[in-house]
This record gives sequence, structure tokens and C-alpha cells, in this order.
Amino acid sequence: MALFTGKGDGGTTKVFGCDQQRISKSSELPEALGALDEVNAFVGFVKMCARENAFISEQLRMVQEALFIVQAQIAGAEKRLKEGQVGEMEKVINDIEQKIPPLKGFSIAGGTELSALLDVARTLSRRAERRVTAVGEAGLREVLPETKAYLNRLSSLLFAFARLANHEAGVAEETPRY
Repeated sequence: MALFTGKGDGGTTKVFGCDQQRISKSSELPEALGALDEVNAFVGFVKMCARENAFISEQLRMVQEALFIVQAQIAGAEKRLKEGQVGEMEKVINDIEQKIPPLKGFSIAGGTELSALLDVARTLSRRAERRVTAVGEAGLREVLPETKAYLNRLSSLLFAFARLANHEAGVAEETPRY
């Protein structure tokens, strides 16, 4: 199988479930799929940078699996997240919150390299969430409630991991001086 066909050279693509019609690569659906792909790829990079932290690395691997399901669903496949996945994510977030100091306001991204990377992943996940929301609002795909909840909670999970990475490294969080 070739890695390219050249059929998209004119700025169009085909998406599963679109009756094989070509659509603009800049329309809502390819934008959402691209944003999901982008966050998944970056989570993979962060996972490799987190190899020394088995907990975060393993959790990020599970995030990647879930993002593939979400991407397939938004592309039009009959895929859906497993029941309880959002609850499992919430449990991880709550467990992390028990290990780190309480949040006292906004924090400046960074501290450790891993924390900074997790903060970038968090912002990418927010963009993917916005793009998927636009697809649902445009009526291009039904975005299931658990998918919406998963994408919303994902940024919280990545933020919790960023805070945990700093905490475990003994790096204090900085707050902005407005």
C-alpha cells in the first residue's frame, strides 16, 4: 500500500461515511480529525519523555487508545468509548489531587520538562475538544455524551499529570504576578 495517492493535492479528502464525496480539508470534519490526530501524536511524544514515570506513561498509553476510538467515531465508524472510561479518568484525577498541594489559582506552565510538555498536550486536547464540538454543532456527526465528557476531562487529566510531575520533582508551582 502506498503512503500517498495524490488525490488530496487539490485540498480535498474523503472521510468514512461521506458517500465517498470529496470534502474540503479545511472544513469542520477534517479539522476535528486533524486536531484529534495532533493531540494523540503529541501525547505519544510526551509518553516517551515520561518513560521514567511508569504511572504517567501507562496512563498516556490508555489515553492514546481512547483518542483512536474518538477519532474513529468522529470519522463515522461505529466505535464508542467503553462505559465507565470517564469515571476511571476522574478517579485518576482525584487520586492525583490527594498527592499534590491544593490549587490556589492559575499556574505558569513549566517547572519540569515533563510538566511543560503535559501542559502543551493539555492545550492541544482543548483545541481537539473545540473542533469536535463544532462538528457536533454543525450536525456533521453525532458526538456522544461520553465522548464530550471524555474530551472535556482529558485536559483536566493532563493538567493533573503536569502538576504531579512538578510535585514529584520537588518543583514548586509558580503563579502569575498580574
